[in-house]
Amino acid sequence: MKALILAAGFGTRLLPYTHHTPKPLFPVSGKPLLNHIIENLIQSGCTGIIINTHHLHEKIEAFIASQKYKIPVITRYEPSILGTGGAIKNTADFFDASPFMVINSDILTDINLGDVYEFHLGHNQSATLVLHDYQIHNHVSVTIDGSIIGFHESAGSSQNRTLKKLAFTGIQVLDADLIPLIRQQNYFSSIDLYQHMISKNQMPKALIIKDHFWTDIGTPESYLDTVYRFSAPQAFEKAFSISSTGMIPRKKLKGDGSDRQWYRLSAENKTLILVSHGIREQLNTCEVDSFIQIGQHLREKKLPVPAIYGYNAFSGLVFLEDLGDTHLVDVVKQLIHPKNRMMVYQEVIRLLIHMSQKGKTGFLPSMTYQTREYSKELIIEKECRYFKEAFLKAYMKMDCPEKPLENDFSDLADSALKNGINGFMHRDFQSRNIMVKDHSYYLIDFQGGRIGPLQYDLASLLIDPYVALPFEEQMELIDFCAKAMEHIVSIPIETFRKSVFYCALTRNLQILGAFGFLSLVKGKKWFEQHIPCALQSLWYYLQKTEKNELPALKAVAETINNERGSK
Repeated sequence: MKALILAAGFGTRLLPYTHHTPKPLFPVSGKPLLNHIIENLIQSGCTGIIINTHHLHEKIEAFIASQKYKIPVITRYEPSILGTGGAIKNTADFFDASPFMVINSDILTDINLGDVYEFHLGHNQSATLVLHDYQIHNHVSVTIDGSIIGFHESAGSSQNRTLKKLAFTGIQVLDADLIPLIRQQNYFSSIDLYQHMISKNQMPKALIIKDHFWTDIGTPESYLDTVYRFSAPQAFEKAFSISSTGMIPRKKLKGDGSDRQWYRLSAENKTLILVSHGIREQLNTCEVDSFIQIGQHLREKKLPVPAIYGYNAFSGLVFLEDLGDTHLVDVVKQLIHPKNRMMVYQEVIRLLIHMSQKGKTGFLPSMTYQTREYSKELIIEKECRYFKEAFLKAYMKMDCPEKPLENDFSDLADSALKNGINGFMHRDFQSRNIMVKDHSYYLIDFQGGRIGPLQYDLASLLIDPYVALPFEEQMELIDFCAKAMEHIVSIPIETFRKSVFYCALTRNLQILGAFGFLSLVKGKKWFEQHIPCALQSLWYYLQKTEKNELPALKAVAETINNERGSK
């Protein structure tokens, strides 16, 4: 048995992801779908495989060249797509006089292809199509005796000879003597060939399959479901030595400010967390890559982050240890007495210091997907201008003094970086990204990590609007952190304070920009309730700077205060 794998298509339903990767190379369970199909064919007794290519053909060709299969596997490039029939005609020289199999490159199935071939040899028809009941694609008309009599026909058009309408699985076996019937033209569909056969009363034979697994990855949804179906059981096996089959139940959880989706998975009274970053839109380092690599790095450094039990970086699916539902903000909100709050925050600050120092050891710039370090350019573009564009202009509808603000942004960035105690910087070190489980603290959402000043993460923790920590407690905790750092670095406490003040401002601008964008553009209106707290914090830390510093930014903040106070 020889086989043709159809792999020339553009994968238009999977755009934009097929701009950079051809559909047959989308990975499932650790290897490209094309490889699954080839292995299935080899295990079924196939003696030679040819693959037609067109879209991103060089990538498919490179993959095949990198493999060492037990049988010949070659490619045949089509300068223009020829259709199923045209592809068969174009590869006719590869086949001998024996029947051959044709299979789509976007399906994954446990159908025994050897049995399919044997079925074809057991009847006298020139073509066998493997069909099954798949409601949304049931377009093939089949008679009681298993003859295919039409495609995409309306019900009742075959004088009640139709047993049912079924769906084509993308698997077929053809006799070699059908090839001459394919007209030599630019594009030819195999359905045209079958319609011709039917008109000559030479109906193709249907092999109807039941109790099997079959899926195609032709859409983003079906691809993600396929990856999940195979990856979730593997994650449970790794985490708990639980052997599960089929689709593991999942419950969607409340999301955050990002576009990612979160789920809790359950199997045999055990749970895992799934985070879906979405199918990657570029081959360069993406958010999911940083999430995986930084998570593994921090775990190796014995820092308290969730274990990663499985992932498919192409699909964006990552399977994590379930740390429960309690965040730092939930704990702090229940603590009325300042002393108790201070004890909690002091413990978290000790963790922050530990993370900064341990996390920088062995940390590679290649792990980052945004910038390699917290830099002046990042501060100006992603924090200051983000505040100006997303909050001042878009959300507040304010006219901004462009040049004066740009001057302030430059000065603020310089001040925020001056005297920074560099280490691993989380970049979003706030109460919703710190989980509490069994009285211990765990860090999540570390994918934005890079090298940067500890003072920034400290400021993020203290000015966090979800908690609204009193300013006097913030000042006390700044001093606590400075003293706790004395055995690591020698820096005057007043210098450390000022550094935190400036970092609090850059962080505050980022927060307001994000709140404006999320509430206005993303429709996540619940972020609006935290804007007043963030504005109060901005005003407070602006007053901590020298009188002649940041005049434009102070004027803007004063205007906002006056406007909101008059409402």
